[in-house]
Amino acid sequence: MIPRILIASDTAGAQTNSLAVRLGQRGAIVATAPLSAIGFDTESPSGLSIPAFGGALPDAVLVRSVAAGSFEAITRRLGVLHALNRLSVPVWNSAQAIERCVDKSMTTFLLRNAGVPTPPTFAVEGIGMAEAVAARELEQTPLVLKPLFGAQGRGIRLIRTLADLPAEDEINGVYYLQHYIPRAGPPFRDFRVFVCAGKAVAMMSRRGEDWITNVYQGGVPEQVAGHDEAELAALAIAAAAAVGADFAGADIVAAEDGALFVLEVNSMPAWSGLQSVAVVNIADAVAEALLAFLAGRAGPDAAARPSRFAALANS
Repeated sequence: MIPRILIASDTAGAQTNSLAVRLGQRGAIVATAPLSAIGFDTESPSGLSIPAFGGALPDAVLVRSVAAGSFEAITRRLGVLHALNRLSVPVWNSAQAIERCVDKSMTTFLLRNAGVPTPPTFAVEGIGMAEAVAARELEQTPLVLKPLFGAQGRGIRLIRTLADLPAEDEINGVYYLQHYIPRAGPPFRDFRVFVCAGKAVAMMSRRGEDWITNVYQGGVPEQVAGHDEAELAALAIAAAAAVGADFAGADIVAAEDGALFVLEVNSMPAWSGLQSVAVVNIADAVAEALLAFLAGRAGPDAAARPSRFAALANS
């Protein structure tokens, strides 16, 4: 059977196009559509209205992006992914994994519960609670304030005193505060490791004159040198597993004493900077892993698994 893969993406960017090309080269039929184009339709056989593949369900969905929108719009789009999972359509990454990674407080909660080293982190509402946390923790180290929902290093601040805490209306009343991990610099460095299907596919060091080293903030991608790649890989794989991600970008920092900490896990990672220093083609690695997963599902024991509609019929 020729697999039909839907790439959920709001833009036809280079990475989305590369995924489509690599999947097609491996024999898949590929369509790209934003989640906003998929509707709920209780009159259709599946309960969903999908414009691709003549309205039939895809064999798998690969999520590249979920566009910004109202709370209602985001809830509905994630609901589509939950519905596909209910119909036994594999979704990389699942709505649950995306929700866990978008909410940084849940990410760090899951990392800590899985025993993955991550800096002490606090997420509270209101300036009063934030000041109480900061007054206590600033005796040990500066704090990093991040948007609860955010990426690419935007909106990050270093908190050294209580006066550095912003007003509630600047950050929607939620304060996500994390211990700053001192490290050598400038130049400063941290690591991004791309994990797919339980394997570390590629990694890079990011160098920046500022302590925020994201590529979108001016960080320079470099090949990893002077650190144990096996240790970085193992830590990133554990982090992806902790949040339940099929593929992910794990951000890791090394303290001055060499100890490694996972700062974040991105369930919809970009990889243009990483690809510039990676040996493997990342899109090809994702395509190969997804199709291998589908081939495994179609193996000799496939008949023993419930159909896409069994969960609905039996509920």
